[in-house]
Amino acid sequence: MQNRNLTRTLCEGALFMAAALALSYLKIPIGLAFGGFGGSVDLVMVPLIVYAARRGAGWGTVCGLLLGTLKFFLGGGVAVNWQSMLLDYALAYAAVGLGGLLRKTKRPLTCGAALASLCRFGIHYLSGVTIYAQYMPEVFMERTMTSPAVYSLLYNGSYMLPNTLLAIGLCAFLERPLRKWIDI
Repeated sequence: MQNRNLTRTLCEGALFMAAALALSYLKIPIGLAFGGFGGSVDLVMVPLIVYAARRGAGWGTVCGLLLGTLKFFLGGGVAVNWQSMLLDYALAYAAVGLGGLLRKTKRPLTCGAALASLCRFGIHYLSGVTIYAQYMPEVFMERTMTSPAVYSLLYNGSYMLPNTLLAIGLCAFLERPLRKWIDI
């Protein structure tokens, strides 16, 4: 019986990862419009959040890690070095799986989406402050940039805020129909 449950969990993870990867091709590029390296608005986080809410943070994190790695190699990822690839793809999407920590709350998808978005933003912010600080322009969004922390906040916020609102909104919409399926 335990092998059957493991097989089901792995198959579900593969399906949700495939759905997220497919959704990654339907995006609105936003970061490049601000003179940066990338960033887009898409629905990639939603399948990961649903999977993490069903199977927990551990499985969600592994699924996100694998998805982020695949997204970099198959989705035309942009990185200046291996550290930026690791942070902006593998670890950022692994952090989305942490939304599964709130799977036992009254609203696991909505709360999980908020936590997942915050965690992913945190990883991107860290990448911006450390790795991309050397590429900080003098003027960004009509503001003089003197601090990598402010630059990272504005740049990553430019695409993560819409992603967060989309993920929370869609997860709130899916909360009721998926409630019984999430509670195994």
